[in-house]
Amino acid sequence: MPLLYPTQATLHETFQTSAPFGRAYLRAEPQDTPRQARSELYTAWSVADDAKNKANALSAEATKEFEKASAKAQAKAGHIELYSAKYYAACTFGGLLACGLTHTAVTPLDLVKCRRQVDSKLYTGNFQAWGKIGKAEGFRGIYTGWSPTFFGYSAQGAFKYGGYEYFKKFYADLAGPEAAYKYKTALYLAASASAEVIADIALCPFEAIKVRMQTTIPPFASGTFSGLSTITAKEGYGGLYKGLYPLWGRQIPYTMMKFASFETIVEMIYNYLPGQKSDYNKGAQTAVSFTGGYLAGILCAVVSHPADVMVSKLNASRQPGEAAGAAVGRIYKDIGFSGLWNGLPVRIVMIGTLTGLQWMIYDYFKIFMGLPTTGGAAPPAKQ
Repeated sequence: MPLLYPTQATLHETFQTSAPFGRAYLRAEPQDTPRQARSELYTAWSVADDAKNKANALSAEATKEFEKASAKAQAKAGHIELYSAKYYAACTFGGLLACGLTHTAVTPLDLVKCRRQVDSKLYTGNFQAWGKIGKAEGFRGIYTGWSPTFFGYSAQGAFKYGGYEYFKKFYADLAGPEAAYKYKTALYLAASASAEVIADIALCPFEAIKVRMQTTIPPFASGTFSGLSTITAKEGYGGLYKGLYPLWGRQIPYTMMKFASFETIVEMIYNYLPGQKSDYNKGAQTAVSFTGGYLAGILCAVVSHPADVMVSKLNASRQPGEAAGAAVGRIYKDIGFSGLWNGLPVRIVMIGTLTGLQWMIYDYFKIFMGLPTTGGAAPPAKQ
């Protein structure tokens, strides 16, 4: 008895484009027609692909050059054993680069922040401030204070990062592996505070010159060495350190937050991501360092801002021979509690970016020297 409906074979023979049993078929590539536009006449169609290919080629070339330079540097330095003198020297130099370069780069932001802390009505915003400074003092005026910033924060970064690595190992050895991991946040706080005490002694003279240059219009000195001679001639060497206690009050909480929160955030990121830290390449690890550093920087800015305002005020208006406590009381009476938060939004942007870049540069230098990046360490193996 014949079937009521045609078979699959009959349909396939009649309609060649049919797909037996629902399977996909290959579509023929479209053929050029006589009136079709010629793609070589419209190069804009391939601009995105060309840019992408060029970017990939440049990235590959940069990676190749980085690895070549890294191998050369590692061969010249020799094998760097973890926690050796050579290791701490490398970390010290990495900290010097990270802090010196980044703080100098954001000098224009720091200039506006310091002047607004001293006189909140001086400018209405960053761009208005830079425009006003540029008209009055030229482009060079926007970078007022860059030289003491570079020297001071290079020295501070060297002692801060190198000291942190040293004290972290020192306190971990005192506590033992299990206790060090269990109380790791306390260890980060103690190590960073110890390093910052020393780092601020190196920073303080340059910070005094920088703040005075940035808060006096026109600047009281043309550069670091002229500022040094001017202050010591009038006030002696003690004038360079009259802001040390407020500087400790600003920088020690700042650095404790910076290092402890960074280590914690980085560990949380690697715990969230699949796999282990060692599974990720150099670029991914430095991206994690920047992210952790930026978030840590926001917390740092909030914690240390009142002391930052007080440091600016003390360096700008403390009278010769005036006791530190009396000067702080007088300034607080003038500005009140709300005055301690002048310039906070600018400082959040500045410190967030600054801290993110510092950790990225520092960890990138460690990679360059064949060392592991900071944070995200695995717990100690159980005995």
